[in-house]
Amino acid sequence: MKTTATKLIVFDCDSTLSAIEGIDELARVKGDEIFTEVESLTNAAMNGEVPLDDVFSRRLEIIQPDAQTCEKVAELYIETVEPTALSTLNALKKLGYTPIILSGGFKVLIEPLAAFLGIDRIEAVPLHLDDAGNYVKFDNTYPTTYNGGKPEVIAKLKEEFSPERIIMVGDGVSDLETKPGVDLFIGYGKYTNREKVREGADHFIYSLVDLLEII
Repeated sequence: MKTTATKLIVFDCDSTLSAIEGIDELARVKGDEIFTEVESLTNAAMNGEVPLDDVFSRRLEIIQPDAQTCEKVAELYIETVEPTALSTLNALKKLGYTPIILSGGFKVLIEPLAAFLGIDRIEAVPLHLDDAGNYVKFDNTYPTTYNGGKPEVIAKLKEEFSPERIIMVGDGVSDLETKPGVDLFIGYGKYTNREKVREGADHFIYSLVDLLEII
């Protein structure tokens, strides 16, 4: 039996619903040298310069995130929430949209932000720690860990919900990949203004509240 939702609006999380890139903040806690190395890998992947799957495992091998670090970054997502996100989401819900997070970030880090914003559905990467809170692994089969993965999730959401309309909002090239599978792709540039995304988007905005003028 399919779940029904008339309209879906799907958001990237990092540098869209929140100002941070979670993976970079995990690295920052570990020190400047690790942060610089990881940030450069993240930017290369988000700019479409290197395949996402080439850098995903490498970043975690460098960081080795533990439970305490994860908790700090989860709090930071909320502290750096996009200023208009909560009011915009409330308005979108009144317009009949069901919001979903679709992220290459880690689900355990994003869950508190999603709860704060009132978003029930999170499609993000599972991160596994042991009982002592030490890093074990991430789910490297999860679609958002590789290029072309976000369109796969969009296709599954369409099959599950059969929406009459689906919109994607995000800042990265991995978000732009969803454009053929959605009714509207809206690029977001408040935190990271990527030329490739700006040129490829149906619309490009710098504040989430501007969504209400477009949809």
